[in-house]
Amino acid sequence: MRRNLSLYFDEHGDHRPTYIVRDRDTKYTFQFCSILESTGIQFQPIPPRSPNMNPFAESWIQRVKSECLDHFIILGEQHLRYVLREYLVHFHEERPHQGLGNQPPNQTTVPDEIASTSADQVVCHERLGGLLKHYERRAA
Repeated sequence: MRRNLSLYFDEHGDHRPTYIVRDRDTKYTFQFCSILESTGIQFQPIPPRSPNMNPFAESWIQRVKSECLDHFIILGEQHLRYVLREYLVHFHEERPHQGLGNQPPNQTTVPDEIASTSADQVVCHERLGGLLKHYERRAA
C-alpha cells in the first residue's frame, strides 16, 4: 500500500502533500512511514487519546457517504473517481453555502434579481443522474 501511495503522489506532483496527519494505529509501522518520509513527506501523529481530533474531515467523509456514495454501487476505481469528482464539483461550486447567504461561492446574481425571477427563467443542471441538482437563472 505504501508503494501504491508513493506512486500515486509521483503521478500527481501538483497535489503532493508535505505532511500527512495520521492516528496512532499500529498499522503505521516504522517501515511504512520511513518509505514515504524518504520522498519528503512527513508524518504527524495525532496526540494520544484524541479520537475526535479532526471533526471537519470526519464530517466531510460522512457527508460524502450519505449524500453520494450510499446511492451507488461502485463498479471499480475509475467509477469511484468519476463519482467523487462530480460530487466535488457540486460541493465546491454549485451547492448553496449557508455561510454565504445560501449562495454558491461563484454566484454573481444580486438578491433583487432573484426575487424578480420567474419560473421560466430558471434552468436545472443535474449531476450523477439527477442525484445532485443545481438551479440557476437562464442566460440572457
